[in-house]
Amino acid sequence: MIMIININMTHLMQLKSVYDISYSMYMVSCKLNIMAEDKTSILLSDVSIEGEVVEKDKIIVDAKINGDVKADEIITHQNSNIKGNIKSKLATLGGKLEGNVNSDRINIKKTANIEGVLNQKTLSIQEGASLKIKTETYK
Repeated sequence: MIMIININMTHLMQLKSVYDISYSMYMVSCKLNIMAEDKTSILLSDVSIEGEVVEKDKIIVDAKINGDVKADEIITHQNSNIKGNIKSKLATLGGKLEGNVNSDRINIKKTANIEGVLNQKTLSIQEGASLKIKTETYK
């Protein structure tokens, strides 16, 4: 596995020891961008996110997200609740979604509850899914 770490320095602040020892330490606030080959990110059901989620490779979502999700491959499970748009090459949807999906392939599982516009090359839907959608197929 190859990892690339990009650190952006944002703040430098001096912290004093809890016991007022005469030395001090410095803390650097930074942002880490980590990229690895064949990476899968997993967001479990106890996670709640406000804002955009971007993953280079694959993401599995069973969480609540209020914002757009972008990844090469997105898989949502039954407990997921997304209010935002999805953009990917492959989307497998099994949870609640209020938003639009732009993906080469969309697979909708029977546990899905989707409201929005689907824009895809291929679409498959399992019997039992709850859908309030408009779909557009492109080549």
